[in-house]
This record gives sequence, C-alpha cells and structure tokens, in this order.
Amino acid sequence: MTDGAPISGSLRNRLVAILVGGAAVLALLLFFAIRGYATQVAQQGQDSILGAAVTSILDAAAIRFGTVELDIPYASFSMLTTEADDRVFHAVWQDGQFLSGYEALPPAATTGDRLPVYRTVEFAGAPVRLVTASRTLIGADQRTRITVALAQTQDALAGTLQGISRNAALFGAGFFALATMLAFWATSTTIGQLSRLTTSVTRRGPQDLSPFVKPVPAEMGPLVASLNSLMGRLDHSLTQSEDFIAEAAHRVRTPLATVRSYAEATLQRVDKEENRKALRSMVRAIDESSRAASQLLDHAMITFRADHLDRHDIDLVDLVQELVLRLTPIADMRDLDLRVDAAGPVTCSADPILLQNAIRNILDNALKYSPPDGVVDIRVRADPLPCIEICDQGRGFPGDSLDSLAGRFTRGENSQGIIGSGLGLTIAKDVATAHGGALRLSNRPEGGACVSLSL
Repeated sequence: MTDGAPISGSLRNRLVAILVGGAAVLALLLFFAIRGYATQVAQQGQDSILGAAVTSILDAAAIRFGTVELDIPYASFSMLTTEADDRVFHAVWQDGQFLSGYEALPPAATTGDRLPVYRTVEFAGAPVRLVTASRTLIGADQRTRITVALAQTQDALAGTLQGISRNAALFGAGFFALATMLAFWATSTTIGQLSRLTTSVTRRGPQDLSPFVKPVPAEMGPLVASLNSLMGRLDHSLTQSEDFIAEAAHRVRTPLATVRSYAEATLQRVDKEENRKALRSMVRAIDESSRAASQLLDHAMITFRADHLDRHDIDLVDLVQELVLRLTPIADMRDLDLRVDAAGPVTCSADPILLQNAIRNILDNALKYSPPDGVVDIRVRADPLPCIEICDQGRGFPGDSLDSLAGRFTRGENSQGIIGSGLGLTIAKDVATAHGGALRLSNRPEGGACVSLSL
C-alpha cells in the first residue's frame, strides 16, 4: 500500500507518544502533589506535638516567694517519643537571660504569650524542628518573661515521608502503566478505523468504483468524501475512454473497409495491366492501414486494461479452439492446416478479451509467414504453467534479433513483402506481462518460428 507514496512518520506512533508523554507528566505531577501534601500534614502533626509540649512547660513556670520556679513536666518530653528515637533539645530564658538547657539553641522572636513560632534549623549536626514560645509571669511585686525553646530532630518524620514517597511512587507508576495501556488501546481503536478503510479499498476489484457507503467517524468524513469524489471522476473517465476506443475503432475500420471494397470492385472492371497494378497496390496499402489501425487500437485497449484486468476462470483450450474456428477460412485460403494439441482442459484466471487479442495476433503472424500447404501447430499445456505455444513452418525469426522483436513497431529483417505493423508481438508480450507471465520467441530446428505465451 505504500509503493511510491512518501512516508512521513506514523500517526500511531505520534499518538502513542503524545498520550504516553502526557501520562508520564501527569504521573510526576501526581507524585509530587501527594508527597507535598503528605509532608505538609506530617509537619503539622510534629508541630502540634511540639506546641503542646512547649505549652505544658510554660504552664509549669511560676513565681514563688519572688523566685521563678520551672519544673519541666515529664509528660512534655514523653509525648515527643518516636520510634526513631528522635533527639529532643530545650532551652529556657528569663527576660533574655539563659537559665537552663542548650544555650546554643537559637530562639525565635515571639509575638505574644503562648503563641509558638516554628522553624527548621540545623542543630547538633542534624536538621531539627524548633518551636519557641513565651509567657509573662506576674508576681506580687515583679513582672518577668519566660521563653522556652524546644527542638526535635526529624528522623521519624523523614522515615514517614520516605514511606509515603515510596507509596506515592508506586501509585504514580501504576497510574502511568494504566494510562499507557489505555493510550495503546485508544490508539489502536482510532487507527483501526483507518485500517478498516484501507482494507476496504484494497479488497475492491479493479472494476469496483462504487462510492463508500459504510458509516465512518466524523473526522474521516472529508477523506471518504474525497475518495468517493475521486472514484466518481475515475469511473467517468474510464467510461469515456472505453467509449472513445469503441468509437475510434468503428470510425477507422469502417471507411477503410468501404474503400477496400470499392478498390476491389474497380480492380475487377479494369483490364489495363498498369491500372490493375496500381489498384492492387492500393488494396495492399489499405490492408496495411487497416491492420495497423486495428493493432494500434488493440494496443491502446491493452494498455488501458492492463491495470484493470477483468479476470475470469477460463479454459485455454476452448479459447484457442474458438480462435482456430474463426481463422480457419483465412487458413484455408492459403491451404494451411491449423493443428491443436491439448491433452485436456487447461483452466486459469485471466482476462479473456486481452488473451484472445494476444493469441489472435500470434496466429495472424503464423498464418502470414507460413508457406502454402504448411501446418501451424498450436499446443496448450498446463504444466508447469498454463502456456500456449504456436509454431509455424515459415522463415523463422532472425537469430540476432530475438530479444528485440517484441518491441513496438519492430519487424524482422526477413519480413519484406509481408503486411505487418510490428505491433503483434508487442501486444502479445504486454498481455503476458499484465498477467504476470512471459512471451518467449525461438526457432524450430527443422525450420519455422515458435512463440510461447505463458501465464
């Protein structure tokens, strides 16, 4: 189907690439969206626990007898216990003066009582989540501000995020695999419509130029409409060509036959030898013109039908015997015997009109070149290929031009004095080629020419 047609990529591959590429982008976006949301939720969970812990520490602070007392409750640290044994750091300041804990822990600026501020910083060689909160204590005669910073490493959080990322990756991969399968299925379904149209066109016979009537998707409507329009124009053109060939054959052959009949009638009434010789030359010229016109029309018809063979199952023996019957009067005029040798029916699939023209032209040549009282042998055989072989007892083919005698308007050097246009073997060769066969020329050892047409 692609012979002679320039190919530029593949619609199937292009569609698959677009759909699979889109699925890959969506899978990546889905992965990062799930991971980002999970990170946000997990961080909020850790912040809530840190906020509760630092609030409980601030609640334990009190002023007794003019002194600030802070007994850090055990529950404040126990709620920060994780499976990954995350480390916890704390620091306490009073009015900006460090009291206890890790002094290097960097506190954040707070904006009000019990309003925690969260940050992620590096401390002790690891990233930690740091929360800072303050509380103002009011005594009998004093007012002081306690600031507590509480930090926790994020090993448990990292493990949780790693598990969520792995699950998100598996989910994204599953989504990508499913989307890819759907992409191949959608592509096959879409391209399948084109494949079915291609198959429908391919299965059509050479004479089937009817329009496509099966429903097709809307996107293929313009294509099918164009094909139907092309079919209509082609059908109209073929009909015009057939009519032209038939009309041309009638308009050329009929006047020539009329002129020939008048010339022969005049020849019978003329006694002067000089005039009779001129009339005989005229009749001969008319015969040559008539034969040339017939063979030109035959050749045009064969050229026209070669690409549109109307094949039928035919019996070559019946076809040959019918032609022999029609040519027997001509053979009798020259005392020639047409002898058919066939063991039985030889059936094949061929265009009977073209094959009849080819065999008739070969037989015409055999009758023209055979000597009087000669025999033209016609053999029809089925093995190894259906073949018709016609041999005469005439002059034979010139040995040095066997390969070129089937060329258009080519005649052998020994054909002087015999009417011919040089198209008979050309027609036979074109018919054989159109059927996938061959035409072979040879000379008989005992004299005479042989033409073998195989299908």
